[in-house]
Amino acid sequence: MRSGVCRCALGALVLSAIASAQPPGEDPGDFISQGQALARQGKTDDALEMYRHALQLTPDSFPANSAAGVAADLKGEYAAARQYFAKAIQAAPSDANKIRALRDMAISYGFEGACQPAVKYDRQAYEVEIAAKDFYNAGEVADELARLCIDAGDLDTASEWYKTGHDAGLREPGIAPDRVNLWEFRWEHAQARLAARRADQAGAEKHVAAARAILAKGDNPQQRQFLPYLTGYVAFYAEDYKTAIAEFQKGNLNDAFVVSMIAQAYEKLGDKSKALDHYLVTLGFLGHIPPVAYARPLARKKLGR
Repeated sequence: MRSGVCRCALGALVLSAIASAQPPGEDPGDFISQGQALARQGKTDDALEMYRHALQLTPDSFPANSAAGVAADLKGEYAAARQYFAKAIQAAPSDANKIRALRDMAISYGFEGACQPAVKYDRQAYEVEIAAKDFYNAGEVADELARLCIDAGDLDTASEWYKTGHDAGLREPGIAPDRVNLWEFRWEHAQARLAARRADQAGAEKHVAAARAILAKGDNPQQRQFLPYLTGYVAFYAEDYKTAIAEFQKGNLNDAFVVSMIAQAYEKLGDKSKALDHYLVTLGFLGHIPPVAYARPLARKKLGR
């Protein structure tokens, strides 16, 4: 009798374990991995579907909500993206994850050209970095927000946050001379673009010259790609579109913003074919970063997608 009871109890435990186990292929981690693979192939719709499957199993998953938010933004489903990022912020298992989710939320607003809502989230990320005395990354967050705002046309807010980023970066203890020059270059670069947007050509050229002089010191060679970006930008807002194209083409053509500006310059010159070609290229950029947040929605609009 005792042996029978044990066998029954063991059978019940086995049946219970089988009932509570997830069916084969229903691992949320597998869905996330599949989604990431699809996203790398540019299959954003399919990737988002995979992330949604993962969220059906684990609604509070930080990686699934974060990835779903990115995919939704790239699809143009901005309200849905922000719902995912809100959950990612709540579910963030560490300060680093929370900062990433806050920055993603700000960038999501950048996809719609909304500077002030972005401020709410990037300010929080900035304050976490400042509290941790990570002044370099605090400056990075501030500059990222400024970039979203200048692209949205809110020049005053952009100026405020570029200055905030510059000043925060320089607070780094024991900062090396090349790092000082990096922040000074970024600040001159920003001031040149702000002046260009305000139709202050003389001011823009003054800051371009200052940025060029800092680069000539040679201790930030990785920043050289941003000089033709700057000279192209200044030329574009001076309505010298041929020069803008020539300058931008000297820069980083793996930058969605640069390609988008070339498209706009061709459009201004009346070359619709080349403009559309460059807008099509722009749609191939899939990062969740400010250049894509600006360029991809514009390309979708121009191409009627």
